[in-house]
Amino acid sequence: MYLVKTPWLLKKLYPKLVWNQDRTEPVLYLTFDDGPIPIVTPFVLRTLKEHHAKATFFCIGDNVQKHPDIFKQLQADGHAIGNHTFNHLKGWKTEDAVYRQNFLRADELLHSSLFRPPYGRIKRSQIKQLKALRPDLQIIMWDVLSGDFDMTLKPHDCLKGVLKHTGNGAIIVFHDSLKAFNRLEYVLPRALEEWSKAGYRFETL
Repeated sequence: MYLVKTPWLLKKLYPKLVWNQDRTEPVLYLTFDDGPIPIVTPFVLRTLKEHHAKATFFCIGDNVQKHPDIFKQLQADGHAIGNHTFNHLKGWKTEDAVYRQNFLRADELLHSSLFRPPYGRIKRSQIKQLKALRPDLQIIMWDVLSGDFDMTLKPHDCLKGVLKHTGNGAIIVFHDSLKAFNRLEYVLPRALEEWSKAGYRFETL
């Protein structure tokens, strides 16, 4: 079970996490989790370039180590990079010391002040420890969850949900993963086209 639109109550419970950006400007913040990997990430990069869009990629350290050329292309194209742990750990089910070390292992490769907890699951104690390690750290959550990871969701319905819930300052989650590719390949170019027609700009976090 997941919600496409993040409820206001959840944002209120964790006010120090970043859920959205300024609502006054027609700017969208596209984010991609779980890469970089072959086929999918290069598709995303090509599609973004076609629409003159910048995005933020929350990378898994292990994937960066396996696919350094794709990671370098992300950087060369001017996109922002964020930490997504080294092994995609779920904070709620991971001891704090293990979580901290996994974050640091990824940080050695990524050197980023942006972090998104995998699955959006992180303990308050882990938040405190990571911010102690990096005082400049911004923990980025989201305003709109595309659901592209949901293999039961039809691509058309995925697109419909994303377009319905997106507005000024939204942080939108997509996944550059094989699991999501069937929906992402359909949704991303169509959503970018619709948003561009509506006058939105696409910027990095």
